[in-house]
Amino acid sequence: MSADRTGRGSLARELVLFAGLVALVAVLLSGVAAWYTARATAESQERDRLGRQAAVLSRVPRLSALLLDTEQLIAGSDGVRLAVLEPSGTLRGPAAGAVSQAGRDRMLTRRPLSATGTLEGRPVLVEGRTFGSGGVVLAKPMEEVDAAAARMRRSLALPLCAGLAGAGVAGLLLARRISRPLTRAAAVAGRLADGERGIAAPAADGGAGGDAGVGAGVGAGGGAGGGRTGRGPREVAELNRAMAVLDGALELSEHRRREFLLSVSHEIRTPLTTMRGYAEALADGVIPPERVPGTGRVLVAESRRLDRFLSDLLDLARLEADEFPVEPAGTDLVALLGRAAGVWRERCARHGVEFRWEPPADGEAPTVRTDGFRVRQLVDCLLANALRITPSGRPVVLALAAAAGGGVRVEVRDGGPGLTEDDVAVAFERGALHARYRGERPVGSGLGLAIAYRLAARLGGTLTALGHGPEGGAVFTLTLPASPG
Repeated sequence: MSADRTGRGSLARELVLFAGLVALVAVLLSGVAAWYTARATAESQERDRLGRQAAVLSRVPRLSALLLDTEQLIAGSDGVRLAVLEPSGTLRGPAAGAVSQAGRDRMLTRRPLSATGTLEGRPVLVEGRTFGSGGVVLAKPMEEVDAAAARMRRSLALPLCAGLAGAGVAGLLLARRISRPLTRAAAVAGRLADGERGIAAPAADGGAGGDAGVGAGVGAGGGAGGGRTGRGPREVAELNRAMAVLDGALELSEHRRREFLLSVSHEIRTPLTTMRGYAEALADGVIPPERVPGTGRVLVAESRRLDRFLSDLLDLARLEADEFPVEPAGTDLVALLGRAAGVWRERCARHGVEFRWEPPADGEAPTVRTDGFRVRQLVDCLLANALRITPSGRPVVLALAAAAGGGVRVEVRDGGPGLTEDDVAVAFERGALHARYRGERPVGSGLGLAIAYRLAARLGGTLTALGHGPEGGAVFTLTLPASPG
């Protein structure tokens, strides 16, 4: 997760760089906009000032030159030139050359003039105002506008730099706030990956205190509702909740795996112990000759039991690794399950259990494209499980019918003790029911239902469990889709 192992930088650094880049672009765009706006603002201010001067002087056109000279003498010359518009329409004065004929006609109609022109080869601002029968025109060199714009632009440098620095600091704080809970969550995930459980999750607000326990209220058979996720952004709170669920799921999975391994060890150790005991007795010659055939039969039975258990383990491993061969073809399930019923009727009879075969009412079922061998394997697994827990005199039922949404439904029902709601929730998990009922009910390897469930999925169907059915015991239903078109 570190930069040296992945070759990537930290999230916080990337966020800081991104925020800094965004701030830089924003400041540059603002600077460019301000750069061009400063010119327009300076010109607008100069025109406004020049217009006010012209308005004052236009009221006394005969004294305007004297007033302008006096004002420039006191305040300092700014290069302003003046022209007086006489009632006859004649413009007299140094600024007359900057006024076009259109500008002169405009002033003669008593409208103010705001334009640009050229005077002595230099561009100038031209502002004219009329009053009574005369008017005044003032012209100011454009260099003054450029100088004012330059002053404005220089004054923008400090605010823009301050804005860039402030944006960088804000980006740093934002990056730390966003990345801190994610970094801490990543650290928790790493510790979970290393095998730790019940780890304190990071507080959703990224603070140092107020951590919530990931595993609080989450454990074997528990949920994530007991853990507090703290305050803060909703996404961070959801991340903490997900971490809590993950922690609980891992703890529950590992608990069940330990139970499964204990169950596997027990199931392997029992036949091995029996076989070793008889083998040692044979080797030591303590078994009388007349008991040797019986001892051999025990050894064969235990070896078959061990072989069956190991075969189940291998089948389950191949199913989970998606390496289980399935060869779909058009399958007559009525005939297939009818043959299976004949075999299981005899097996059930040997145990005093009633077996019933319930084919479709019309004797036909929709065509199904599936692997008949695997369907028979799955049904045999369910029937073996049903026979094992069904007491003498009670029924085991194999039924075939059309499914409501198309396809077919295969049911295996029994007259055994049934399943609780908790049993149904874990019925298809490896060794779950085996560990729960070992010593209370007859149990097999603990893998049959897990194999059946995964095999149903490989066949494109579903396998569901119901705690109690018409016969009083459990009901397992395999649903297979109908063949397309």
